[in-house]
Amino acid sequence: MSTDTELKPQTTLVEDAHPAPSPPPRPHGALHLHGKPTASFEAKLQESPAELLAELPKHESERQLLRKLDWYLVPWLSLLYLLSFLDRTSIGNAKLYHLEQDLGLTDQQYLVALTIFFISYALFEVPSNVFLKRLRPSIWLSFTMLMWGVMMTVQGLVHNYGGLLAMRWFLGMFEAGLYPGVNYYLSCWYKRSEFGIRAAVFFSAATVSGAFGGLLAAAISNMEGVGGKPAWAWIFIIEGLATVLAGIASFWIVQDFPDTAKFLTEAERAFVVRRLQEDDQFSAAGEEFKFRYVWSAVRDWKVWVGMLCYAGIDAPLYAFSLFTPSIINQLGYTATPANLLSVPVYVWACILTCGVGWLADKKQTRGWFNLIFLAVGATGYIILIASRNPALSYFAVYLAASGIYPLIPNTVAFVSNNVEGSYKRSVALAMVIGFGNLNGAVSSNIYRAQDTPWYRLGHVIVLVYICIGFVTTIIMMIGLKRENAAREKGEKDEVIGPVGEKGTAEHKNGVYETVDDAKRDKGDQWSGYRYVI
Repeated sequence: MSTDTELKPQTTLVEDAHPAPSPPPRPHGALHLHGKPTASFEAKLQESPAELLAELPKHESERQLLRKLDWYLVPWLSLLYLLSFLDRTSIGNAKLYHLEQDLGLTDQQYLVALTIFFISYALFEVPSNVFLKRLRPSIWLSFTMLMWGVMMTVQGLVHNYGGLLAMRWFLGMFEAGLYPGVNYYLSCWYKRSEFGIRAAVFFSAATVSGAFGGLLAAAISNMEGVGGKPAWAWIFIIEGLATVLAGIASFWIVQDFPDTAKFLTEAERAFVVRRLQEDDQFSAAGEEFKFRYVWSAVRDWKVWVGMLCYAGIDAPLYAFSLFTPSIINQLGYTATPANLLSVPVYVWACILTCGVGWLADKKQTRGWFNLIFLAVGATGYIILIASRNPALSYFAVYLAASGIYPLIPNTVAFVSNNVEGSYKRSVALAMVIGFGNLNGAVSSNIYRAQDTPWYRLGHVIVLVYICIGFVTTIIMMIGLKRENAAREKGEKDEVIGPVGEKGTAEHKNGVYETVDDAKRDKGDQWSGYRYVI
């Protein structure tokens, strides 16, 4: 190229008044794959998805390959998250079976035991996601799960307040990597228009755990006195041992990243990577760790707004999941009926979560779903604040669940869809989810014993969080719309040409030798990248 050329959106090179579109992007430069790539695999990465599709096993289409990915990845990961959420929230079920009385806890000490989990959980999420990226998911996720299963089991053996606090701290520390880690991991396998429903199905395990937790706690309560242990201890022990077994199995079941997946052929692996690259996930073939990728996430306004948006939904989630049995209990139902009455609420939440995930993918919009369902959730909490009728309050619990559960995976997808760069996305998701979980420390302290039976203070605080989520979603949508408009106007264009002839300081958006250099260096800041609103 004899002269410097500006890069317009959608990789169009401006050389005359009627530019021709550039060919499909090819991997450029050294690829930092997760394993040791063969020469043939690297050669296949130079082919287009259409060429690779022709090399897949006979009769295998792209849709069939996606179904294969789903079956190998989503069910087992969902089971892991079911166990994770069950383990962290089962203390709410155990409370109904005399946990506080047996350990001599005051109401304040019980709330502290809930809180300490979220502190360690939030602190270790970013480091855990970096480790996940640096190590193999099959090793890191399995190890952390095995360890939190051990902590959960020992939690059933404690005899005092100090022991409970220690186990809750370690439980949070080892669980920290699963949810942000798996969401990041799934984003490395699926296109942006496919990620939402997978994130929703994965998260729906939390709603299933809410339903299953109530049923399981009611069943385990019949073990009261077995081995000289109370029912609440058996809840922890049995659920913890199930997690230990699942953690051991995960070393063989959890898959690694697409370029090294053992269940795929070489052509299938290359096809998965190339289709992601054509979806503007330029780092799909892997990238070498550089601290500037971490710094890029830290200074990105989208990440900080996303943190507030997610906190506005995640804090209500933990308040809801930890205290729903107690709230129903205070409406006039004893322990076991209260646990059982929570089951249909979670079934409804599960159906709605998957439905929203599918529809948001199809419509390729995230923000509007947040606004609609946050309004529904706010309505539910307004009723809970004002109502003194048990039946109406129980109905409001369904509205509250509708405004919380579907929006957790939707907000994660909202952030993930708008951050490119493998390490940047890893850190961004950990920051967003970690900050949301840190607010779980607040929500675990707002339903106080002295506020029974209507818990007005707790409901008001949750309503404030929902309002924060609503406002920050609007801010995110406006900001992304402006960013897309600036790209359409050419305000973000880079210069493509010999770097030696013009330094990057002479052009505000940078000078690059090739389009691929610009994509890999700038990630979602590249002029051809379009944000999902």
